[in-house]
Formats: sequence, C-alpha cells, structure tokens
Amino acid sequence: MLFKVLSKDAFRRLVELLLDANEVVGPRVVGQDRPGKRRYQLLPIDRFEDMSLDYDKTEYSAKTYFLPFKEKLSSYAFEGDDWQQQIRYRIRPRAIVGLHACDINALVKLDKVLLKGDFPSPYYLSRRENTFVIGIDHDPCDNGFCASVGADIVSHGFDLFLTDLGDRYFVAIDSDRGFRVVNTVDIRDVTETDREEYMQVRNRIAGAFKTEVNIRNLPTVLDLEFESPVWDRWGDRCLSCGSCAAVCPTCYCYGVEERISMSFDESVKVKRLYSCNLLDFAMVAGDHNFRPTRASRLKYRYYHQHRGFTETYDEPKCVGCNRCGDTCLAGINPPELIADLEEEAAR
Repeated sequence: MLFKVLSKDAFRRLVELLLDANEVVGPRVVGQDRPGKRRYQLLPIDRFEDMSLDYDKTEYSAKTYFLPFKEKLSSYAFEGDDWQQQIRYRIRPRAIVGLHACDINALVKLDKVLLKGDFPSPYYLSRRENTFVIGIDHDPCDNGFCASVGADIVSHGFDLFLTDLGDRYFVAIDSDRGFRVVNTVDIRDVTETDREEYMQVRNRIAGAFKTEVNIRNLPTVLDLEFESPVWDRWGDRCLSCGSCAAVCPTCYCYGVEERISMSFDESVKVKRLYSCNLLDFAMVAGDHNFRPTRASRLKYRYYHQHRGFTETYDEPKCVGCNRCGDTCLAGINPPELIADLEEEAAR
C-alpha cells in the first residue's frame, strides 16, 4: 500500500474530475429525526458541495449499489420452438466517495461470498469492478461497535482511503486505478510530521469508542446457549419484519421468482433480497417450516453472523455498524442481546 498527502483543494478537484465521467455517489443530508439529529443516505451527487463528509452513519449502506433490493437477472422471448435469452450486467462506471471503514469491510466480506466462492456472481462482479471506492476515517458513531469486531480499520477493498489531518488528507492507495486517479491532481510524499499527525488522529479515534461487545468466545457461547431462554425473551419482541436484513451491509440472502406473460411469449427472472427473520424464509414443500417461531429465526440470524460465517471465513459477518439496532422497531440490538447471552452462560 502506498501513502501520499493530498490538500483539500486537490481532493475537491479530484471529485470534480470523477463527476465529469462517472456517476458519483456520496453521503447527503436527507432530513432530521425527532431529537434533531441529521439523517444521511448515500445518494448520487452533482456537485462536490452536495456531500457531507463529516457524517456519522448513513441509514443504508453501500450494499445498495452492489446488491440492489430487486434486480432482473434475465429475460426470455419465446417464438414457436425457439427461444432467446437476454442477460445484462451493469458496466457504467461509478464512484462512491466517503465510505467508512466498517462499510468497506462489509464489501470485503461480500467479496468473499460472492466473488471468491465456488459460484461467483457476475452481477455483483460487474458492479464491484466498475465502482471506484474512496473511504474516509471518522469519529465513532454513538452506538457503533466496529472496533469490537475488528472493522474500525481497513487494509484493502478500496481504491483510496482518506484520513483528515485538518488542512490536508493522509491518503492510503490500495489499487492501480487509485494511483492513476490520485495522480491527476497535485499530491506529495508523506513527511515525518504527516506520519505523527496521522497516528495521533488514529489513536484518538481508537480511544473514542463508547460501545464494546465481547465476541472473543462468542461462537462457543452460541453453541452452549443454543436452547437458552434468552432467545425466547428477545424473540418475543421480534416483529419478523426483516428491517434488520434490509439495512445490514453484509446480509445477502435472496429469493428468485420467474414471471411468465399471459400470452406465454416472454418471461423474466427477478432476484429480490430476503431476510431470515421473515416467516416463510425456511418454508419448504408441504408447508413445513423449519423455523416456525420468531425466536428460532432470530437465533439463526445471530448464528449466521457470529458462528457460521466465522467457521467458514475466520471472522464474524457483522461489522458493528449497529444499523439493525437503529432500525429495529422492537428495540433489538446486538450489544444488549450478546451481553444477555454472555450473562446467561456465566450463570
């Protein structure tokens, strides 16, 4: 990885150059909640001024631009005994500016599943390879626990990553195209003063986390507490709405349906993101449901996040953004539920 220093004026010019030839997405203010706190979303921008790079957390993650909630996989046209299939992938270049470390780490986890598995997804691949990712450091959000799951720092999965040093940015470069793009504006080499200030900023951020979750032995605790009453207590609160999966930056479960026209001359195959908390997620032929209760569905969501994914990839699927806790109408959030499990195991 290379490191350079970029003035804020130069960064502005860099974004404006990206705007000339690409769709550019960045954090934008979309309103306020009841206490008056600003709400942000990752949305297309037309000008550099449209972005709010000092945001704490967006309501939806960057997953929206790589795994859309609904997408057409293919379409078919039938004529006599012949048929034609049409498949289209996104090839239009896009840049996403201002992603936090946890959201970039979420993309890295999706890469492991959707790019490096036995059956890579060409739809995800086309979006990932045609997206230029610029990340930025930030102070911890109020209820985020990304440091507890090792997602507060990022070493790959981006093109450029910025750390604000006041009047300039300390820039980590992690790709050839990142190097080419950043060299279109004025940059300079890193000095010892830059290094010292960078470490001061990183140490300040690392020491500012307020929420901590103990996951060191969580896979074992989950196995020990498989039949724990904790699941019933929290499951009784669950509304089975699936909001947690919708905002989660690493949930990728989906369903596929095929729609055939009434004239039987055309059809389309559509993919929709789904949630393991929904009632029919584990429904099979004969109307048998392997997870009929809210408690069982909630439990298996946590097992996938912190047990199954860890067994396969040696790390939890969760990146600690706590969007699921923010959006849950029933007030279910990982720090409290995991703490409850730990206490039950200790008893």
